[in-house]
Amino acid sequence: MSALFRITLPDGSVREVAPGTTPADVAAAIGPGLAKAAIAARVDGEVRDLTRAFDGDARLALITARDEADALELVRHDLAHVMAEAVQHLFPGTQITFGPATEDGFYYDFAPKDRPFTEDDLPAIEEEMRRIIARDEPFQREVWSRQQLIERWNAQGETFKAEWAAELSAKEDSGEELTIYRQGEWLDMCRGPHMPSTGRLDPAAFKLTRVSGAYWRGDQNNAMLSRIYGTGWLNKKQLDAHLMRLEEAAKRDHRKLGQEMDLFHLQAEAHGSVFWHPNGYIIWRELEAYMRRAIDGAGYREVKTPQLMDARQWEQSGHWGKYRENMFVIPDEVPNTEDEGPIVSDDADWMALKPMNCPAHVLIFRQGIKSYRDLPLRLYENGCCHRNEPHGALHGLMRVRQFTQDDAHIFCREDQIVEEVRNFCALADRIYKDFGFTYAIKLALRPDKRFGSEEMWDLSENELRDAVVAAGLATEEYGWEELPGEGAFYAPKLEWHLTDAIGRTWQVGTIQSDRVLPDRLDASYVGEDGERHRPIMLHRAIFGSYERFIGILIEHFAGKLPVWLAPVQAVVATIVSDADGYAGEAVDKLKAAGIRVEPDLRNEKINYKVREHSLAKVPYLLVIGKREAEEATVAIRTLGSQGQQVMPLDDAIAMLTKEATPPDLC
Repeated sequence: MSALFRITLPDGSVREVAPGTTPADVAAAIGPGLAKAAIAARVDGEVRDLTRAFDGDARLALITARDEADALELVRHDLAHVMAEAVQHLFPGTQITFGPATEDGFYYDFAPKDRPFTEDDLPAIEEEMRRIIARDEPFQREVWSRQQLIERWNAQGETFKAEWAAELSAKEDSGEELTIYRQGEWLDMCRGPHMPSTGRLDPAAFKLTRVSGAYWRGDQNNAMLSRIYGTGWLNKKQLDAHLMRLEEAAKRDHRKLGQEMDLFHLQAEAHGSVFWHPNGYIIWRELEAYMRRAIDGAGYREVKTPQLMDARQWEQSGHWGKYRENMFVIPDEVPNTEDEGPIVSDDADWMALKPMNCPAHVLIFRQGIKSYRDLPLRLYENGCCHRNEPHGALHGLMRVRQFTQDDAHIFCREDQIVEEVRNFCALADRIYKDFGFTYAIKLALRPDKRFGSEEMWDLSENELRDAVVAAGLATEEYGWEELPGEGAFYAPKLEWHLTDAIGRTWQVGTIQSDRVLPDRLDASYVGEDGERHRPIMLHRAIFGSYERFIGILIEHFAGKLPVWLAPVQAVVATIVSDADGYAGEAVDKLKAAGIRVEPDLRNEKINYKVREHSLAKVPYLLVIGKREAEEATVAIRTLGSQGQQVMPLDDAIAMLTKEATPPDLC
């Protein structure tokens, strides 16, 4: 008789089961309620199908819809398979490629036989998906030989899948066997896991959202495919809430609001770079001034470094090997030739636009001999950087090729690290709260591919961890979490994930504890013992980049920026031309008080003016008619409100001056 397997449950109890037993069998033995609720199993930490037999002794946790993160991943993976079957049934001859779950849903890439898919096709695909769900087909895991799969794919004209099957085994060292998942007659290569059957999906809890083009395997030299996106949830209530968030996000889109508020534009002549209009650049300048007050008060010294640096510097720092494909590179000198010879010789020296500021700050640190008494040295720069992002990855202000970072590097001794990081945590906390953000802090730990010794990484990770504890932020309230494998190749990092007004998260601020770059670039200071020592280099940013942070602010506030940030803080609008003289006096007084104000003396109805300035998100509209001109008052309309308040002009100026004052960083 075969030995029994010992299955340990979350409560510590142990069940002995025969070989061939599955998690579904254990769930049924515990009770019919759990058997019905279970959708998958976590076996020794790995999520598996309920029907996959145990391999030996194991720790088992059964997954139900209450385990929302795991359940949503399963639902979205299942929906991708259901969508692919629906598409191939409705559009015979369509080839399938990849179909993963994503953060809020799923997508699948197809090679249509006749024409690319359009959004007009989505309703029919949704209905076919519901029919597949209603059939309640079991998801069945099978192991096939590589050759068997390749023959199957080729026989069905699935050339993309045949190519991937041939490559996958060798690439992943998985030998001659690959797993597939079947639902009825339809199947696809897949690692899994899946829920027990299509019927476990809620037919009212998904929606196909859009169609786009995508290259096979992300390579623009390959065939263009049709990608169909969908969103999937556990129930209709979750779907409805998500669709409402999408609708609200569309209203807040910074590209749309940026046009309505006349803040910026982008165009092909400078792909991935921003043309800031006067109104938009006011926001930039206010943020820049705000950050300068913050860093001046925190003991930073501002610097400015070159845009172009020799490639040898980037080779020494390690960035040439890591970021070369994302850097803009130019020859050091272009020969002035009048013939048809090569513009650049093979032996030309190369320069690169800096993709980051850190190597230049090390070069400043290296000027002159530094003593342990000079540390910590905090160097700050509003540093303009360039990265050669792919065209398809660019997105408004959120992802650009030219950007400016609120970048700083703190050079310190080992005994100063925890205090410096703790102080940075306090500074970041104050700044994010000034803008109304809540946030979570996460510690990104060593990746698989990295520089430095294990001892070095142990030190760096523990220092960041200790600093967050010392700051009182390593708590559930601040969403404290550790992220294995997500650090940079040279250092672990703390990340600040902001939550905006509609619940979206944005990774913005960061601080990294780096022992690699000071060593590679030979930075040193003279210690108390008279010997040379390597400083620790703390890379830190709070906004991240001005472009992206402004985009986040526009969407967070839906364009209704705090008065101190608003490009135009007030408009003085007349009802009748008789009030033009008094309106001019009011504008002059407001400007003298430091208010950014514009007059609107046009011969238009006041309701038209109210709508126009509301669309431009002007915080205050000061309406002046004949009566207000006679009584030296103004009727104030606040953005978003229906009523108005009449008050003396001087009182209105005092109120606006207070509202327009930036946050106090003292």
